[in-house]
Amino acid sequence: MNEKLSITLPSEMVTAIKSRVESGSYASTSEVFRAAVRVWLRQEEEYEERIASIRARVQASLDDPRPNLSGKEVKQQLNAFFEKRR
Repeated sequence: MNEKLSITLPSEMVTAIKSRVESGSYASTSEVFRAAVRVWLRQEEEYEERIASIRARVQASLDDPRPNLSGKEVKQQLNAFFEKRR
């Protein structure tokens, strides 16, 4: 089902949209908006996937059974790690 929406845009955006339609890049202003909304929805979906991935990694870190390290212990382990790779 289609629904009509009314929006207000800055004149620069209106000019850009109309020029794309007039050049033949899009058949109508509605087509421009449908394309823009598809891109926006895809970006939103990708963002949600990234956030879910970050949350999963944070949770895995919180659930890690290994003991917490002090700052000094972290520094020692990092120094040892980098020494092995020199």
